[in-house]
Amino acid sequence: MKWLPVLAMVCCLSLCAADVAGTWKASVETPNGTFESTFVFKVDGNKLSGTVSSRMGDAPISDGKVDGDDVSFVVVRNRDGQEFKLTYKGKIKGNEMTLTLSVPGMDQTFDMTAKKTS
Repeated sequence: MKWLPVLAMVCCLSLCAADVAGTWKASVETPNGTFESTFVFKVDGNKLSGTVSSRMGDAPISDGKVDGDDVSFVVVRNRDGQEFKLTYKGKIKGNEMTLTLSVPGMDQTFDMTAKKTS
């Protein structure tokens, strides 16, 4: 019976953690118009990885973390020979994820909502 508390704790942790793995679609309004993205997330423990696809092409997700319902990750992009990092932070609630995108060199952030599609 000593294993019962451990089993209960493992069940609670799995119920409390958000289900991030899968495909999510999002759009964000920017000064340059609506920008749509598709995120494919993979989760290994608290490590988040995967890819993002947009009109800028495909890119890997790096430095990803999952902490309960909170997520954070970085996407490195290249434009006109200049590399820059897009930083995402968000919260998951069911099949919706609210994300805040920070773009380097801008004093502005962009909020978006992603919906899980699979």
